[in-house]
Order: sequence, then C-alpha cells, then structure tokens
Amino acid sequence: MPVQVHCRLTVTIEDAGAVAALAVQRLGEAAIDWAEEEDDLATASGQLGDDLLACVASLADPARMFDGIPGVSVEGGHIWAERAR
Repeated sequence: MPVQVHCRLTVTIEDAGAVAALAVQRLGEAAIDWAEEEDDLATASGQLGDDLLACVASLADPARMFDGIPGVSVEGGHIWAERAR
C-alpha cells in the first residue's frame, strides 16, 4: 500500500561547518560512480560544502526512516531546504 509522508522541520544550526563537514563526508561515502559524473568528488565536495542549504537537504535522508524494516521501500523522495521566515 503506497503512503505519502509529509514532514516540515525547522532546524537551528549553530555550527554550519559541522553540518557541511558531515554532508561532505556522506557524499564521499555515497555509492557514486564519479567516472560517470560531470564533476569529480573534490569539486562536488567543494560546491556542496559552500552551500549550507544544500548540505542540510543532503542530510535529510527519507530512506533511513524505515531502514532495516523488511517489506518497506522508500522511492521518489524530494527533499529541499529553504531559509526559515
């Protein structure tokens, strides 16, 4: 049975560098075939690390929400981040 999950979070970030470092670390750990990509890991890491909103969005991983539960798969998620008003 397909179910849509909607979630809105307000995240307060006190150490943007720590957020960027974790996002860049996870990018390096991701199963990406860099030979098939336009950029290399170093270029992509630099671009990601310079964009806090992209870092936050990259750390929001809907697939982890049900990690380890048999018979549940997560597909087609769209995650973005924007400055709070």
